[in-house]
Amino acid sequence: MSEAAETEAKWYVVHTYSGYENKVRNTIMQTVQNRGIEDLILEVAVPLEIDTEYKDGQTKAVERKMLPGYVLVHMVMNDDTWYVVRNTRGVTGFVGPGSKPVPLTEAEMKNLGIKETKKSDTIVSEFEVGDTVQVIAGAWKGTVGIVKAVNAPKESATITVDMFGRETPVEISFSEIQHLA
Repeated sequence: MSEAAETEAKWYVVHTYSGYENKVRNTIMQTVQNRGIEDLILEVAVPLEIDTEYKDGQTKAVERKMLPGYVLVHMVMNDDTWYVVRNTRGVTGFVGPGSKPVPLTEAEMKNLGIKETKKSDTIVSEFEVGDTVQVIAGAWKGTVGIVKAVNAPKESATITVDMFGRETPVEISFSEIQHLA
């Protein structure tokens, strides 16, 4: 990917029919591949969060869409890329006034777990696979788990927690865990 494309690319929010988020993501990525414009449309994401659900006397972790009816697209905005995204089946339009797409701000991206990184940036995490951590906030507060995966750009870790005698993976933000002393 060229340096110019990397610096010009911004995250945009695309409105979709409800329930079409994954289909829209897959269709856009297939179109990008077919047209060879991987340097213009870099990533298409459907942000997910892990939530706990209590049903039939059991608690289980479930993935939920953070923004139902929306897909995030990291792209260089021009007439061609706008056309590709806007004319994808299931897309109703870009978020922004009129027909002018507005990119996400740095603060909005951080709230969604997206961190702008440049190739020269190296992300250092204080957590490593195998660390024992305690959850200090959120639904899992007080739970102790073992780090199974670290997603430094998203500033989250996947830990396993013991739920009804089973190890269950849970993705949790760095801000909600600490090393067990």
